[in-house]
Amino acid sequence: MSPSGTLIRVNRAPVLTLWAAVVAERLGHPPDTAFSLASHVAGTAARAKARRLGIADEGEHQKEAAPVKPSETTRLLGKEVVLTHDADGVVLADAGGGKPAPAAPAQAYVARAFGKRLEEVRAAMEALAIQYGPEDLNRIGFRLYEHFRPEVPTDVRGWGAKGELDLERIRTAAP
Repeated sequence: MSPSGTLIRVNRAPVLTLWAAVVAERLGHPPDTAFSLASHVAGTAARAKARRLGIADEGEHQKEAAPVKPSETTRLLGKEVVLTHDADGVVLADAGGGKPAPAAPAQAYVARAFGKRLEEVRAAMEALAIQYGPEDLNRIGFRLYEHFRPEVPTDVRGWGAKGELDLERIRTAAP
């Protein structure tokens, strides 16, 4: 059992979003690009979960599965992300139709979810990430996330259920 000071009550989506941003930064992406890419990865995971739970529209699945012939992509935590640029030329994830997915909403979402514990969680994730070379981290990063993501109690059902994120599990996720 972990000390209560290492536990944070949060749902999984902001944890995955922050982790994906940390991994993207380790790959060399600047912070705005990293959070835009992270938002895409977390959104893709959320849509897949919604389909598994039977609460997603099948049209969403078909739209997501439609073949795309992008000129520029990157891979993050096993997900292929189509890229575009904002008006200032910053590389961001494509939110659809060439429209850039801004970083600010993802950054604000993570800040709200973690509150005053954000820097502590981020520091634990960065300490884990630095233990791997960028390519290895990107390859195994989702498995690392599965190791430390919040456990949702079995008797809790529903979308966005909160669980306990244990900072000690992040700190000890590396072999």
